[in-house]
Amino acid sequence: MTTPLTRAQAEDLLYLEALLIDTGRFAQWLDLFTSDVEFWMPAWRDETTITQDPDSELSLIYYKGRRNLEDRVMRLTSGLSTASSPLPRVVHQVTNVLVTASYADGADVSAAFTCHRFDVRMNRADCFFGRYEYRLIPTEAGWKIAAKKIVLLNDTIPTVVDINAI
Repeated sequence: MTTPLTRAQAEDLLYLEALLIDTGRFAQWLDLFTSDVEFWMPAWRDETTITQDPDSELSLIYYKGRRNLEDRVMRLTSGLSTASSPLPRVVHQVTNVLVTASYADGADVSAAFTCHRFDVRMNRADCFFGRYEYRLIPTEAGWKIAAKKIVLLNDTIPTVVDINAI
């Protein structure tokens, strides 16, 4: 049986994820995810309800499987996408980390976030904020992210929002 995930371990993983994204270390960031990860940012159905099913309802971002995340990172970093070049400067602040449930095969973790983004092309600063919901699982290499749900609370997006700014 695996030792239950502690809040300190959850914080370390979430803070590391934020640092890797902020510093553009995408290969290391991808290593934090399982091969079958679900990375999902649902849309808002109305003012109080988010969509519940990424297969049948609108999502702002949805990637099923690490390979799809790898493809997105490749497009972000290849220089071939004019919308992504140069990448915006970002800093994530992750707070209120709680282990909300523990299981024999993992744990659920909740956190709040703020991401400040500066788009150098447009000389524009934006701030996105919301909540994260994670499913973490233990592996030989340590705890990994099996699911990440991003509930973006200020979803009136002024321009394009991508995986590195939420």
